[in-house]
Amino acid sequence: MFDDKKFKYRIVYLVAVIFVVLLINYISSSMTTKQISYNEFLTLLDQKKVEKVLIQKDKILIKSTSDSKYANKALYTGNPKDPELVKTLKAAGVSFNAEVPNNDPILNIILYWIGPILIFMILGRMIFGKIDKKMGGGVMSFGKNTAKLYAENETGKTFKDVAGQEEAKESLVEIVDFLHNPQKYAEIGAKLPKGALLVGPPGTGKTLLAKGVAGEAKVPFFSMSGSDFVEMFVGMGAARVRDLFRQAEEKAPCIIFIDEIDAIGKSRDGAIQGNDEREQTLNQLLSEMDGFDSSKGVVILAATNRPEVLDKALLRPGRFDRRVIVDRPDLKGREAILKVHSKDVKLGDDVDLSSIAKGTPGAVGADLANIVNEAALRAVKHGRKVVLQEDLEDAVEIIIAGKEKKDRIMSDKEKRIVAFHEVGHALVAALLNNTDPVHKITIVPRTMGALGYTMQLPTEEKYLVSKEEMIDQITVMLGGRAAEETEFSMISTGASNDIERATQTARSMVTIYGMTDKFDMMALESISNRYLDGRPVTNCSAETEALIDDETLKIIKNCHNRAIKILEDNRELLTEISEKLIEKETLMGEEFMDMINEYKKRKNPLNEESSEI
Repeated sequence: MFDDKKFKYRIVYLVAVIFVVLLINYISSSMTTKQISYNEFLTLLDQKKVEKVLIQKDKILIKSTSDSKYANKALYTGNPKDPELVKTLKAAGVSFNAEVPNNDPILNIILYWIGPILIFMILGRMIFGKIDKKMGGGVMSFGKNTAKLYAENETGKTFKDVAGQEEAKESLVEIVDFLHNPQKYAEIGAKLPKGALLVGPPGTGKTLLAKGVAGEAKVPFFSMSGSDFVEMFVGMGAARVRDLFRQAEEKAPCIIFIDEIDAIGKSRDGAIQGNDEREQTLNQLLSEMDGFDSSKGVVILAATNRPEVLDKALLRPGRFDRRVIVDRPDLKGREAILKVHSKDVKLGDDVDLSSIAKGTPGAVGADLANIVNEAALRAVKHGRKVVLQEDLEDAVEIIIAGKEKKDRIMSDKEKRIVAFHEVGHALVAALLNNTDPVHKITIVPRTMGALGYTMQLPTEEKYLVSKEEMIDQITVMLGGRAAEETEFSMISTGASNDIERATQTARSMVTIYGMTDKFDMMALESISNRYLDGRPVTNCSAETEALIDDETLKIIKNCHNRAIKILEDNRELLTEISEKLIEKETLMGEEFMDMINEYKKRKNPLNEESSEI
């Protein structure tokens, strides 16, 4: 293997050498040879200035005598086929000879046909071979598949490298076992599933899981993306599918993995103007999946985060027999993933991965790997040899809100508004019953645009959320704007994201969760792209949408007024905590709760125990 720079230098060097050789040859030949007319040749013969003559088919080569003016040059002239030339040469006493033409046809073919072709093939191989490698295939190999083939155990991944997806691994264990012991299943009449579709949000480890299956089974692993089948030439995608399955059957038992299969597997229903090339490729894939014998041990794994757009024919039993959900990991799964990604990282004695797992609800495997790496980079930046807990906690904040923006200097007025805004969120959260505890309050600006933020961490993993909890969440979201109104009797643009999230939550209560009396349990919206943005799609009339807006506004107004009342009732506490935050810029959850409990004790000294939160 050689790199691009060496290849370019060699090509340039080769062209330069050829040019120099041709130039030298041309200069030397022009200096030592000279063409003369036939009449001048006859004159030299008359003057006895010619020593030797070689008669060729199309020209006459002449060697002059030492006393001739052309003594240092080889002369030549055209051959006019003069019948008297031989007599003239004899009369002048000149030594002459005639060149015998080569009439061997085989030698002529080798010299004039095969030789040049071989030279051009070698040069073409040198030049286009490197281009082929860059393009991922031969210049003329349009119908060849471009799948990366990993031989046995070359993926370097096993199920030990896949954490937090125990249910998904259990669904794939049977495939691995079948590839190891096919006779055990054949005896009872069981057949190997032809395909398994891995479905889940981006970053959950679908590709890693497929490589883990290949590593556990220790069989060849064909890895290809759905976009690799899409070509600008008609029929090339289908040809690549045929070639892929032909090679897979030759390597059986093996695993074919098609990532992002929705690139070629989109539904054909209701398409007014479809993509004929993509549909041909999909049809070929369907026929190949029906055509091969699963007993040979060819398993197809595919991954997508948009299962709702896949063609129904692709998902029927007999093609993709199993749908394996690779969802966001739970608390236990996140802790296991952190352990996998931190096994090669030197951790300090104070590191508590379970605490980091609790602080990252909704994070996928890729997010957690990024957190561990950011923590390691921070440790190196601060000159440490090990990663501490503070590095991991700061990495979580970097992923959520971005890095601290130290060059952004806020005025005292803005700093005070931001402080009251964030304490408004935190104080409402602390004084309500159905909210997560406050972990941190800061007014240090972040690179993702936040001038400050309040971080709440759940005490346990939740899978169901009650109506009361959602109402409290909206109230907390609107606590920042309520604090601005309570303290400054004005409003700012700082609540834009809070308003957006509160509105979406309130609307979901009305349209999806059936949490209002007006619509009872009528579904007014459905979720599309569940594993991507989860954007809702309206399933009602325009008149009903207007009523939805009224109900959403009603929930938001009630929560907004509720937040204002809570803060007005605790105006002194709001001011006290905000002043402390302005002074320190960051308050941790424990310090924040201590200030609230001390305030409660001052207000109710006779019942200290019941006043603590």
